[in-house]
Amino acid sequence: MKPADVLQGLSDLGYVEGKNLVIEHVAATDSPSVKGAQVRYDDLPRAAAELVRLKVDAVFAPSTETARIARKTIDTIPVVFVTFADPVRAGLVASLSRPGGNMTGLTTITGELAGKRLELLREVIPRIKRVAVIWNPGNRDTEEQVNETRTAARRLGIEVEIHRAATPKELDTVFATIARTQAGALFVIPDTMFNRERKRIAELAAKSRLPVIYHWRAYTDVGGLMSYGSNLNDLHRRAAIFVDKILKGARPADLPVEQPTKFELVINVKAARALGLTFPQSLLARADQVLQ
Repeated sequence: MKPADVLQGLSDLGYVEGKNLVIEHVAATDSPSVKGAQVRYDDLPRAAAELVRLKVDAVFAPSTETARIARKTIDTIPVVFVTFADPVRAGLVASLSRPGGNMTGLTTITGELAGKRLELLREVIPRIKRVAVIWNPGNRDTEEQVNETRTAARRLGIEVEIHRAATPKELDTVFATIARTQAGALFVIPDTMFNRERKRIAELAAKSRLPVIYHWRAYTDVGGLMSYGSNLNDLHRRAAIFVDKILKGARPADLPVEQPTKFELVINVKAARALGLTFPQSLLARADQVLQ
């Protein structure tokens, strides 16, 4: 989730910071001046209020949490978001085609992804009968994705078991519980907390010898088995197009929210080897990237 990708997108559109663009960086962290400082979500309202005070022309919100805070705090400045959640269910916009209000942007959500990810798991593990699903109950925006996963699994004849992890500390308990079940693989529901803990999740999965499919390639980059989903760096660059249109006079209310049309499959051969798995050649041929 790199704001740098938004800046690159703006640069591609002809914007030069200090010349025809001013960027206001407002941090909500435990140490704003320290690189890699942890985000403090209880400080987001203050950060949003600071942007209002600065009278910026547009705000970029890179997650559901930041977008929701912007929705509550910023009502006079256009906001462009990128979210893992359904922006309508999250209360960010009235509809995807006509957002209304002062917010618009991009979402990673489409109704077909759960089924596709399960199908990919089956290609790697043809005899899979049971899949564990982990989700964050504190993130109600993703509850519909849990239901979609259940429906897709039922259609494929796969049983699912649902596990909840609302805090990083609960991840160890969840993986220990899954290890005692008959689950042949794990399915991770998109969530910001999980994204932050992706390296530990990948490590816990490897320790449990549990194949996992993820929604974001950043998990495979840190040792995860495979991922299928939107290219978030590309979505952030596309967010720059929204900002450009707004700076040129367009209203967020009239700019439809974009859903992804292209998805990337990334597979990690080293992780598969450690699990005693072999990716079929048909899958290797379709992968956008193969990590050795």
